[in-house]
Amino acid sequence: MKKYTYTESKDTRSGFGAGLLEAGRQNENVVALCADLIGSLKMNDFIKEFPERFFQIGIAEANMMGIAAGLTIGGKIPFTGTFANFSTGRVYDQIRQSIAYSGKNVKICASHAGLTLGEDGATHQILEDIGLMKMLPGMTVINPCDYNQTKAATLALVNHEGPAYLRFGRPVVPNFTPADQTFEIGKAILLNEGTDVTIVATGHLVWEAIQAGEELERLGISAEIINIHTIKPLDEQAILNSAKKTGCIVTAEEHNRLGGLGDSVAQVLAQHFPTPQEFVAVDDSFGESGKPAQLMEKYGLNAASIVEAARKAITRK
Repeated sequence: MKKYTYTESKDTRSGFGAGLLEAGRQNENVVALCADLIGSLKMNDFIKEFPERFFQIGIAEANMMGIAAGLTIGGKIPFTGTFANFSTGRVYDQIRQSIAYSGKNVKICASHAGLTLGEDGATHQILEDIGLMKMLPGMTVINPCDYNQTKAATLALVNHEGPAYLRFGRPVVPNFTPADQTFEIGKAILLNEGTDVTIVATGHLVWEAIQAGEELERLGISAEIINIHTIKPLDEQAILNSAKKTGCIVTAEEHNRLGGLGDSVAQVLAQHFPTPQEFVAVDDSFGESGKPAQLMEKYGLNAASIVEAARKAITRK
């Protein structure tokens, strides 16, 4: 098992803030819009350096999406910012009609996704957003795992033509990917080679998958671990290559098991190489208020749950 270490933990939303600032420096057409959550989206540095390229829309998320779509007509590259729940569920009609349908070059950037929003509870903890966004034709869906990868993903979106959804979070998590990485949209990252089981993880569950791999190694099980940062377009070949080698697979995500990464992987396997699969995800329920770590444990989104799922998948080969 390849060893991964980290020197610091950071929140992925700060990676977005750093990436947005750098994107603004690299391309004068980059503009930012926010729905009254500047601090939460870490947009302050961008605003300080480029005040004329920032638009505070207020608590009017639907208007924000419409304005962003309009800005693209003049050649601007708008990055919208609010919580994941308000970035998707609240404004789905505007995204579908004004952005996705006409292929507008809007980058929908969503913080506080999943259960790790914590104490704000079920009304704010959207667990359906990946499914909502990946079903929109032409929409790219990205869910990076740490600060460095979120920053790199933000920068990559500047040169990506078309609508995109970038999902990140509130809690501090291990920052273990390289600071100088090149982010390739749609290209999975093989973190560890293995022979007994494939673990495909996204977002905050990638680090949990690494920890699970270490525990499985102690149990004599060789786990192949893949970081799927882009859920759409999905790197189907990476998944199939690994499944053919190991013969079983576990998907891990901070999302409802319906409509997320697991569903996408299952569709690939069903079409090309039927393989036993176990799902580590929220089991078709809403969240609740609580500390992020406690919620992740209660809903089975941690290394221990991945280990259990891996052992079950192996028995089904």
